[in-house]
Amino acid sequence: MSRIYLQKRGIFFLMIAVLLLLLPWAMPAKAENFDRNKYIYDFAHLLTDNEAAELQNIASELGKERETAFIILTVSGTDGKDIVQYVEDFYDDNAPGYDQPHGNTAILAIDMQERDIYLAGFKKAEQYLSDGRLDQIRDNITPDLSDGHYFQAFSAFITASHEYMGNEPNDGSGSDGYSDYGPGGSSVGYNGYDSGADQENIFFQWWFQLIASFIVAGVVVAIMAYRSGGRVTVNAGTYMNSDQSRVLNKYDNFVRQTVTRQRKPSNNTHSGGGGGITGGGHSHSGSRGKF
Repeated sequence: MSRIYLQKRGIFFLMIAVLLLLLPWAMPAKAENFDRNKYIYDFAHLLTDNEAAELQNIASELGKERETAFIILTVSGTDGKDIVQYVEDFYDDNAPGYDQPHGNTAILAIDMQERDIYLAGFKKAEQYLSDGRLDQIRDNITPDLSDGHYFQAFSAFITASHEYMGNEPNDGSGSDGYSDYGPGGSSVGYNGYDSGADQENIFFQWWFQLIASFIVAGVVVAIMAYRSGGRVTVNAGTYMNSDQSRVLNKYDNFVRQTVTRQRKPSNNTHSGGGGGITGGGHSHSGSRGKF
């Protein structure tokens, strides 16, 4: 294999790395037409016009304080998708966010057909609305959803998410600063504070991804160039004459067998925390259940 051919392959891998870096920026036309100032998507028609307008105002005002889009999404069927995938596709396709595409977003989604509820936090909301915090919010609004008090449940979600976004992420216990939210989203005894911190992960910064792509591409090219001289295929057996050697016999001796058992984790998708990564590569926190 010639050195020139290997160099061409290295350049090809470099182009692929740069292309993968630029793919997230090539958003579909659907995302460009998405109104990022709209926060209530009541496709299941659970709210009156006045209730939807009031929730829109609440989400808008509280969203400005936390620089986060608080979105309510109701549907009557998800076209055969799981509720989690439906929310992930909604985020990928529409690119919501407070001040930029695919920005800070907290979503409450319910499917009336399957009686599913899913809460998700993206970007900064993924850190401040952890799985544990979303579990607590979901547990407290589920009774209202079950009783058909949708406005109360939705407003409680927005209010609770807003207060959690002003309280630093905890150590994972999920019990810091949250108090029971009753109907209408009122709270008692909450001791939160507005940190104003924006702890964006460095791995999601475009400049870091660009540098990492070139480093990976450079390593690939270096490895290809190093191996361009060919591999050494000569070993001890190459010059050994088995007919005249003094090796009289060879054998394999079985010594022991070890079997390791591990319990298979249960696949409970009906309740509890459950974040993940969307098809577009956006990580998020999450909590799902029934109502």
